[in-house]
Amino acid sequence: MELAGVYVGEPSVLGYRRERPVLSAITKAPVTVPELTLTELNLDGDRQADLTVHGGPDKAVYVYPAEHYPAWAADGFEASAADFGENISLTGVTEDDVRIGDVWAWGDALVQVSQPRSPCYKLAMKTGRRDVAPLMIDSLRCGWYLRVLRPGTVPTAGALELVERADAPTIAEVYVVSFANYGQLPPEKIEAALDFADRVLATPALAEQWSAGIQSTVDRWRTRHAG
Repeated sequence: MELAGVYVGEPSVLGYRRERPVLSAITKAPVTVPELTLTELNLDGDRQADLTVHGGPDKAVYVYPAEHYPAWAADGFEASAADFGENISLTGVTEDDVRIGDVWAWGDALVQVSQPRSPCYKLAMKTGRRDVAPLMIDSLRCGWYLRVLRPGTVPTAGALELVERADAPTIAEVYVVSFANYGQLPPEKIEAALDFADRVLATPALAEQWSAGIQSTVDRWRTRHAG
């Protein structure tokens, strides 16, 4: 896994919604110094505007695969590094490779994969495309978040090292479970899909907020179709 770029940003006015300013830190700038400090909540110079839905220990660093930028361009987006609000652009891994709970060494720091990214309306404002959220969900080009197990000084170039491989679902698998429409599955596949959802929910490293959303979806489906 090689760093293609590191980006940070402070909250600023992204646009207006119902005539009110929308603050967001989705707009990031490249870090030009060779290293910076990573705390349990942020990279130095990075903050979130709305801490009720962004930031926190389970979403300290947002990672995005660099190979997705050409795919977005092919879909008609003017997409390049940092356009999705990522803190890290990586080469060498995608959502199909990374597992919930994987632990990486980044400089002096240790970080752990905690959850996928769920698109919100601010991404649509940033890209100027209302279809960006469903496209991100359908394509599985979501990226993922890291929690910080050990703060430290991190380089802005070079490699991240996998130090612990988790026996857990991949980011792509978690994303499919999270946004599954079980009603569209053939009846013979629904129970298998729900069983896999249970496996995802049993993953201890999955962020609590994310697992709560999956649990709610699964519980509603099973209650509605009990008997």
